[in-house]
Amino acid sequence: MSAPKVLFGFHAVGVRLRTAPHSIIELYVDASRRDARMRQFLQKAQEAGIKTIESDGLRLSRLAGSAGHQGVVARAEAVAMSTSLDDLLDTVSGPPLLLVLDGVTDPHNLGACLRVADGAGAHAVIAPKDHAVGVNATVAKVASGAAETVPYFMVTNLARTLGELKERSIWCLGLSDDATHTVYQSDLKVATALVLGAEGTGLRQLTRKTCDALVSIPMLGAVESLNVSVASGICLYEAVRQRT
Repeated sequence: MSAPKVLFGFHAVGVRLRTAPHSIIELYVDASRRDARMRQFLQKAQEAGIKTIESDGLRLSRLAGSAGHQGVVARAEAVAMSTSLDDLLDTVSGPPLLLVLDGVTDPHNLGACLRVADGAGAHAVIAPKDHAVGVNATVAKVASGAAETVPYFMVTNLARTLGELKERSIWCLGLSDDATHTVYQSDLKVATALVLGAEGTGLRQLTRKTCDALVSIPMLGAVESLNVSVASGICLYEAVRQRT
């Protein structure tokens, strides 16, 4: 059995309360906070049958490893998702929509990418085991619950995984500043994996070569690139626009 994980913040803990309350081992709340938001949260915990442990801010910060806990910290068992990317893809009805992150090491960026992936209905987020960040408490906090709902697969060889996606007729579309076609000129209604690199460095060379095609986001101002989570949102929601 995997070790319990720490969740903190109203969104991250609230999603777990709503989707898998039985997995919560301990739920700590700030004894000094009783504003409307906390009262609503405590009511949800009570309705879910979860007892709360009153704590002070210092203890909560130690438990969360961060001062941004908002007065809510939970220790919870890991929730099982699809065990493999293949298993997930076998169950998807309709054309899959995947987000592939190449070299994203900042937990705030990953959390934001998971959040936008959830909002856009992406079926999974994929990243390499090396040169990438895993799902930790900070990622879960920034993701606002999406770390509990969006499968995140860390693969040994990203180029090989892209090749396997292509064998499934999933179009692998890489984002690059120097691409001549834009994401808006692409057909995202088909099975698609949107492949984005880290801000600044972009896609690694092998990842770039493995993609079926490269597209760009038009940049009309002075800045040369966007944050990876912003770029992910633009690309994913263009797919949503086309598909709806």
